[in-house]
Amino acid sequence: MDSRVPEIRKHLKKKLDAYRYEHTLGVEFTCQALAMRYGYDLDKADLAGLLHDSAKRFENPVMLQKCLDRGIPVTAEEERDPSLLHAKLGAWMAENKYGVDDPEILSAITCHTTGKPGMSLLDKILYVADYIEPRRSKAANLPEMRKLAFIDLDQACFEIMESILEYLKSTGCQIDPMTEAACQDMRRVVSEKQKETAGAAGETDQDKEEQSVESVKRNGKACSRGFGREKRRRCKNYRH
Repeated sequence: MDSRVPEIRKHLKKKLDAYRYEHTLGVEFTCQALAMRYGYDLDKADLAGLLHDSAKRFENPVMLQKCLDRGIPVTAEEERDPSLLHAKLGAWMAENKYGVDDPEILSAITCHTTGKPGMSLLDKILYVADYIEPRRSKAANLPEMRKLAFIDLDQACFEIMESILEYLKSTGCQIDPMTEAACQDMRRVVSEKQKETAGAAGETDQDKEEQSVESVKRNGKACSRGFGREKRRRCKNYRH
């Protein structure tokens, strides 16, 4: 465990409401579980999960103003819906308040709400963990996503993005273009993996077929030799 984690937990417990703090712990532990599953650094996953919602303590107008005051880029969509800014402001706080300077951790916190094209392993771990953590109960397809996350992280990430986009469209909510771009990119990643898997399976089937043909040839030659010996033996017996 990173030596900063206990103190950060204590600080966040004071700053976040009870629900948000419990959610934070759920995401933190789920990040570590996914990191173990996919061979990622546990300390980095721990910090990313612990700090991902650190800016949720602020009301939307306050978040917007803090971002503007600190020179954090704000898109038109984020200005209309400042709740999205908790990710960017959270990354700023992770670096400037909690002393986290690892670019992978900061990237994961920054994009954990909308995703982004070209997501790293930690980006995907945090994005998925935020959706499937044990205390969540209302997100769509939770049992399936919780299982899938530990089987195929890319597929889980893509399906979660699709589910979120479908929900936003059905409810008439604003959709951040970054989420659409991230979903499109994950669709490409999943499609390429499926093609590679299908290609590998095809090669395996071809190898098996070639081995089978070769086996038949060898057995055929052996049978032919055996038949020849038996024929000569019978002819010899007949002549005697």
